[in-house]
Order: sequence, then structure tokens, then C-alpha cells
Amino acid sequence: MNGQAILTAMLPEHMLLVGIVFLIILEIGGSRRGALALSVLMVGMAALFALMLHVTGYSAAPFAGHFSAGPASFLAKAVVLALTLPVLLMAHDDFGDDGPFYPLLLSSLYGFCLLMSADSFLTLFLGLEIMSIPVYVMVLLAFRRPESVEAALKYLVLGGAATAMFLMGVSLLYGGKGSLALSAFTAALGTTDTMATTAVVLVVVAFFLKAAIVPFHAWAPDAYEGASIPVTAFMATIIKAGVVLAALRLFGTAPVSPLTLDLLAILPLVSIVWGNLTAMRQTSFRRMIAYSSIAHAGYLFYAFLGAGPGRFQAVVFYLIAYALMNLLAFASIPPGKDDTARDNLDAMKGLFHRHPYAAVMIGMAMLSLAGIPPFPGFVAKFLIFKNVMAAGFTTYAVLGLVGSYLGIYFYLRVIQYMFMSAGEAAAPEPAPGRLAVYAGLICLVGTGVVAVLPGWVMSLL
Repeated sequence: MNGQAILTAMLPEHMLLVGIVFLIILEIGGSRRGALALSVLMVGMAALFALMLHVTGYSAAPFAGHFSAGPASFLAKAVVLALTLPVLLMAHDDFGDDGPFYPLLLSSLYGFCLLMSADSFLTLFLGLEIMSIPVYVMVLLAFRRPESVEAALKYLVLGGAATAMFLMGVSLLYGGKGSLALSAFTAALGTTDTMATTAVVLVVVAFFLKAAIVPFHAWAPDAYEGASIPVTAFMATIIKAGVVLAALRLFGTAPVSPLTLDLLAILPLVSIVWGNLTAMRQTSFRRMIAYSSIAHAGYLFYAFLGAGPGRFQAVVFYLIAYALMNLLAFASIPPGKDDTARDNLDAMKGLFHRHPYAAVMIGMAMLSLAGIPPFPGFVAKFLIFKNVMAAGFTTYAVLGLVGSYLGIYFYLRVIQYMFMSAGEAAAPEPAPGRLAVYAGLICLVGTGVVAVLPGWVMSLL
């Protein structure tokens, strides 16, 4: 074990760990200031170090067979850590400058970083659980409505079911292959052995549970609705990215076997259609985004049908565009004392006349999530379906594209509410907090780069 390799290869993780330790010290010491600034600093440094190691092409395996890091994993870490910065900024309105939210969030990010470097199912399992467990608590924080307790419990049950499914699949894989290496999974993809196929299905279903793919999605909208705005934003973007990128690391560049093809095609397709159709009926903005997230999870897993070498580029680009748009929307929602009323779509009626900035930002986010050009969501979906068609799955690509058009209705409904409806006369509402505005501007700049220079962004992936 090389100490230098451990220090360098795990620099992003070390930065997060240092942040967690200092945040706990602040909490024990009774300090009520500095938690937000320290969290932003540590996450920013972790993202910067990950980017530097990616640019230099550094590769190492400090724990051979269990943990390794290379340019691709460093890039994934840099992207997701950077996307977490707007979440931290918008969290100030709900959590202030102190409290357990910040160490919990950094702990979840630490689990994500482990996922991106996992070479064995042992490390993959640890990463998934460390990433997920803090979120169960985060749903309860900034308690705004009675449903928060139920939402946290449902999210915990979903996570527990996914963990049980995952461990059962891994145990069958270990029993058949005698190895906990991730390479055993890719080897099982190409066999017709019953035990190996069952193991693959169980592991894939576990990831579907984590990503809220239909029919394993039932309680995810409740969790999204019951959590506070920054926690919902974190779950919809960072946790979703972690689950999909972990599945991507598991599959690698291995081709999809005929036995798992239907599983990876039909359920994501159903998620696209069902998520978009159900979102049309929602009256809660967060619940609508939850069903939108279910549909977008379907698009992301569609990328696994494409050729192995192109999966990473398609998935990461989609995650960047999807996360930026969701974060932009959440950061721009005007604050309010009544969380239930604030979350109601009717509260957005006439928003342009009360808060033009918020309405324009949310409108841009909705257009991009709908996949309308020239916004980056269009390029992201185009890249996904292009790869699926290039792999020879034209029928699935056409059906998925048709399903994606269903989502245009409810995204445009939000725009119609904000710009073309007259809201009820009410007392002036507070504008989004200063840090939330900064978070939105960061997302807006990122959106502009991805929209104007998609080729350049893809060349970096």
C-alpha cells in the first residue's frame, strides 16, 4: 500500500473528510457561524482537486481490487461536486449558517466519491449506503410540513428494499463466480447461466429502485414533496447522478446481453411514458419534478442500450444539463412561510408580474427539461437517442422519443401559469435569497456554456 498513492488518489475524499471533521467540531463547540462557508470551501476544493487530477491524467489503485482512480472517475467527481455548490448556496434560506445539514451533505458526497472509484462490490455497497443514509435524515431537516416524517420513512423503506435486492444479487454472483470484483458482473452479462442471470437482474433492479424507475417508483414522489427545497434539489440531481454513474461504472463498456436487453429497455421506456403522463396531473411543483425525474431516469438508463464507449459521454452530458436545469428552477422559487402553499403550482400564477427574474429562470429550466432547442436539454436527449439508434435499437429510440413529447405539456403548463395567468391579489412576496440568486446565476452560466458550446463540453468528457 503506497501512502503517496492514497494521499493523491483520494484527494477529493480527503477534502470532504476534513470538512466533515471541522463541521462536527464546530457543532460540538457550539459555534453558530461558518458551517456554510466551510462546506462551500471544502466541496469547491474537492471539485478543483478532482478536476486537476483529471486534466493531468493521474491514475492509481491505492487499494488494489477495491478502490482505484483514473481520469474518468475524477471527471465524474469534479462534475457532481461542482453541481453541489448551488445546492449549498440555496440551502442558506432553509438551514441558515449552522446545523446538521452540512455535515450530512458532505457525508453523502463522500459516499458518492467512493462509488466512482469502486472496483469491488464491497466498496460499491459502502459507497451506496454512505451516500444514501444521510439523505434519510436530511428529508426530516427544516421540518416544514407533517408529511416530512412520512416522506423520510418511505424513502428509508425504498432504500432498504434496494439494499436488500442489491446484496441478494451480489451474494448470488459471488456464489457463482467466487469473486466480489465488478468484473464478475460484466462477465455474468455475457453468460446464460441461470444463477448469473438472476444475480444481474437483482442488481439492476436494485439500481432501478434507487433511481425510481417504474414500477419501483411509488414512494419517491412522496419523499420529494415532503423534503425541503434544497434537499429535494439534492435528491433529484446529485443522488440521481450518483446512482446512474455507479451503474455506469458497474456496466463499464460491456455490451448489453440479450437476456438483460428487455429489462434495460422496457422499464426505462415505461418510466418515460408513465413519468410524463403522471406529471400532467400534479398540483405540487416538487411532486411534478419528482415524476419528471422518473422520466429522466428512463432517458439516462436508455443510454445503456448504446455502444459501450459512448455511454459515459452521453450519460455525463445528460446529467450536467439535467442537473443545471433542475437546480436553476429550485434556486429561483420565491421563498414563503407556508411550504405547502409555496409548493402549489397555483402559487406560480402571475409570477412574472411579481418576480420577473424568478419566472424567466424557471421558464428557461422548464424549456430545457422539455428538450426544446436551443437549450441544453435538447442536445442531451439527442445524444441519448442518437447512441441508441447507432446501436441498432431504432424501435426503442422512436418509442422513447414519442414518449418524451408527452412531457412538453406539463413543462409548458408551468410557463403558462407564470406568464399568461393572473395570480390572486396578495401581499408582496419576498424575493429569492441573495445566495439562492447566486446559485441560480451559477447554473445560468453553466447552462449557457453547455447550450452554446456542446461540442466543446462533449470533447472534455
